Amino acid sequence: MSEFHVAGKPSTLGEFDEVRERAILVGVDRPGLPWSLESSMAELERLVDTAGADVVGSTTQRLDAPNPRTFVGSGKAEEISELCRTLEADLVVFDDELTPSQQANLEKIVGKPVKVIDRTALILDIFALHATTKEGRLQVRLAQNQYLLPRLRGMWQHLASNRMGGGVGSRFGEGESQLEVDRRMVRKRITSIKRELAHVADVRHVQRIGRASSGMFKVSLAGYTNAGKSSLLNALTGADVLAYDKLFATLDSTTRKYELPEGREITLTDTVGFIQKLPTTLVEAFKSTLDEISGSDLVLHVVDASSPEYEDQIEAVDLVLEQIGAERLPRLVVFNKIDLLQPEELAALKHRHETSLYVSAKTSEGTKDLVNRIAQVASAQDEHLEVVIPFAHGDLVSLAHERCRILSETFEEDGTHLTLLASPAYQAALEPYSVRKE
Repeated sequence: MSEFHVAGKPSTLGEFDEVRERAILVGVDRPGLPWSLESSMAELERLVDTAGADVVGSTTQRLDAPNPRTFVGSGKAEEISELCRTLEADLVVFDDELTPSQQANLEKIVGKPVKVIDRTALILDIFALHATTKEGRLQVRLAQNQYLLPRLRGMWQHLASNRMGGGVGSRFGEGESQLEVDRRMVRKRITSIKRELAHVADVRHVQRIGRASSGMFKVSLAGYTNAGKSSLLNALTGADVLAYDKLFATLDSTTRKYELPEGREITLTDTVGFIQKLPTTLVEAFKSTLDEISGSDLVLHVVDASSPEYEDQIEAVDLVLEQIGAERLPRLVVFNKIDLLQPEELAALKHRHETSLYVSAKTSEGTKDLVNRIAQVASAQDEHLEVVIPFAHGDLVSLAHERCRILSETFEEDGTHLTLLASPAYQAALEPYSVRKE
């Protein structure tokens, strides 16, 4: 069984009337898939839009298993070729990962100059667009080269932007001038990138150790792409982290200090968003960034409350958290974008997820409850102390104000008298001044 859909022909877009590529989407409905084909194809369309192309048509087929030669059936492959000619398409995007031989066979059927790429290549292309820091660019380059290595024979020529005119799927090996490169050179490049990333990872590790030794409570925001993590970080901290209504708008982790109402400082870290069918190469390449999550004291799992697929998105995030060893960390599920829900929809959602939190980064509704819950978790292991700190150790008083919860403070002849709640990280430093020891 198969079906196809034709979208309206788009006009030229952009400030300079730059013509966007015209894409046809291809999906295969197979037994046992965790996501419905409809939702997966809708997400693929958003990915294509994010990459800078317009969807002009789509076609699907129901199969028990992919065709080893062309992924779809031979008749469907010919149908795709005809669609490309009829709709003047530049690009065919498959919703699943193609083998190198499947991609080569499909390219022969649709003919030049139409490009055939898969979901993995599309996601890598978007990452290439949005990577801004040196680490982000290195991580994307690593994932791209690992993806390309088995595809060198048939891919290099159609990925050369000066031959194909650039566009979606052509940002691979960004910055490379030599297009005809053999496997040995790509392996050498992979080794070189890994070496650079290892150095960056060492720097990150030192920074994490520094934050750990400071004893500061660390909170990471994790979630499906476009769930509003960056917007929530901005709403809480007043930061200016890039936040667009686009998939993978931000790739690089951002850490900001935040002072809880009780006066204690914590850190909040925004991380790269997850997605269903997230390529394994990306999980590995972004390991140093994702380690920011596994090194946290608390994970805020941010969920788009307005998404019809939010339950599937929760499962996709849980899977990645398990892959990076963060599944056992304390976690709060935070439903964002509640401003987009009708009152009855929000009530039903709260009934299904009674222990979760509900916020709107746009209106700040619910953020006070979120902050209070973070404070509860942060202070769960606090110990009640009464200390007298000599005036000569004013640095300890400052530390107590920044990292502990001060209940009372008086200034006497023998020093500063504090009654406070201190986390295990600071109890050792303050215990020598406890009044119980006098």
